[in-house]
Amino acid sequence: MLGVGLALVLLAGLAVVGIKTLSHRYDSSVTREQLLDDDARSGRTDLDGPLNYLLVGTDRRAGSSEPDQRSDTILIVHVPAGRREAYLVSIPRDLLVAIPPTNGFGGGQDKINAAYERGGGGQAGTQLLSATLSRLTGLRFDGAALVDFSGFRKVIDLLGGVRMCVDTEVRSIHTNRVFPTGCQRMDGAQALDYVRQRYDLPGGDYDRQRHQQQLLRAMLDSAGQADLRTDPMKLDQVLRAVGGSLTVDTNGVPLEDLLLALRALPPDGMRGVQVPSFPQTIDEVSYVVLDNGGNGLFEAVRSTRLPAWAQANPRWVTRL
Repeated sequence: MLGVGLALVLLAGLAVVGIKTLSHRYDSSVTREQLLDDDARSGRTDLDGPLNYLLVGTDRRAGSSEPDQRSDTILIVHVPAGRREAYLVSIPRDLLVAIPPTNGFGGGQDKINAAYERGGGGQAGTQLLSATLSRLTGLRFDGAALVDFSGFRKVIDLLGGVRMCVDTEVRSIHTNRVFPTGCQRMDGAQALDYVRQRYDLPGGDYDRQRHQQQLLRAMLDSAGQADLRTDPMKLDQVLRAVGGSLTVDTNGVPLEDLLLALRALPPDGMRGVQVPSFPQTIDEVSYVVLDNGGNGLFEAVRSTRLPAWAQANPRWVTRL
């Protein structure tokens, strides 16, 4: 969805023929795999009505021969009918869930980001993660994407950085860099370092989720401000970098059809949603558990009532 969002910003105002031409040109740069478990797939090949996509962020592209077993970012992207807004529902990485059995794993209770690891990472790991989420939420997905956030570092740099507003000073546990409060321009390495932080933040992982949502919006804003359509060489670099950072499962829908269906979706129509939940220590292990089953969030997504749920639960919603 972020790749589609960037493409929409870059292609905004182009005629249909222009979108088709460019989507054909960059189609080959995107890796395609079956990322969804059969039981987690909607089976729809049309783009009518509301859409639900699974977005998984890793530190390494799927198919790498080296370990890439962490899925530190898990988002359900819900696009209501009408295509005028999108909701980014962040799933807490430590959420306690029931992971179904798979090859070499008998199933059981664990943190949700362990599902990706139990499945072996990459394509198989995303399939197990999608099956876990589908059982938890009752949702079936219209597509999925693996995002290599290390690869997105290059995209951010090509866009000239992103503007991020830091509300609480934090020191990186990875680089020891200090991020002072206030709005500031960050390059790719700084932005990705910042949105990985959760320790010493008032909201812990909830703040990390919000910062990741804000980064997605900031990248769309930078793409719109760069006016890359007047710089064909830079446009080519950015689109190839975006494509090279994505592994997608479009459920059989051509990429150009997805672009055309979502072309009216404005960047300022994005909302960040956090799952109603709270931290809890069980047997000396720190987890996140659902608050009252998620306080009706997943039911609202299934029944296409998420906009109404968001209005009734402003504590868990952020306009990005």
